[in-house]
Amino acid sequence: MRFVWASGSDTGRRRPKNEDSIHPEHDGRTSGSLLVAVADGLGGHRGGEVASSLAIEKLLAADGTPKERVRAANDAIQSRVFEEPRLAGMGTTLTVAELRPDGDVTLAHVGDSRAYRWHAGRFNQLTNDHTFVQDELDAGRLTPEQARNHPERSVLTRALGFGHDLVVDGARLKVSVGDRLLLCSDGLTSMVRDDRIAPILESEAPSDAVWALVEAANRSGGLDNVSVIVVAIAEDEASGD
Repeated sequence: MRFVWASGSDTGRRRPKNEDSIHPEHDGRTSGSLLVAVADGLGGHRGGEVASSLAIEKLLAADGTPKERVRAANDAIQSRVFEEPRLAGMGTTLTVAELRPDGDVTLAHVGDSRAYRWHAGRFNQLTNDHTFVQDELDAGRLTPEQARNHPERSVLTRALGFGHDLVVDGARLKVSVGDRLLLCSDGLTSMVRDDRIAPILESEAPSDAVWALVEAANRSGGLDNVSVIVVAIAEDEASGD
């Protein structure tokens, strides 16, 4: 099998700058392993921009499993704040997928950026949001509609930069030819419902899907930066597998 991916990031309609960072920043394809990641920064005085870009930089430089690399990125952010106190309070989400040529996928996740999978006609969220509202929803104190419109829906309970003892969620799954993976910041999911995302992801080529989703978020208000990565799992051209 091979992986065909596309990525894009946009400032949106309301924010003065883009504090999201993504990897890869270019479209491509490979029959080898692939690492994709979305980071959504937060914090004033350029803090969000610094945190998200540093998270991606250290993620790529570190060794180990995706979880271990996310923890290394968190340590780097903590160290930067110690060196530059003006950046105190900065943080970032980080959602990572490592894809192997045999179809094994390993996820690591902190925050409210998300990973989704399209498989056999079904669209499933693979990550859980680390937010106050998600905790209330899980406890049955909010309905899904109340959660979607809650004024504190963006308040994070977990992010890189929030402390050294970071708990990183992880998951493993197997993908097959015809599947699609989507990683995105909440600039997409806060603006566009899953039932609108799914048909775009399923029907469009990766690059077309990325920019259709970005445009959908902006047409719906574009209240935040929006970042999208789409990976299509295809047959390997050389082997037909």
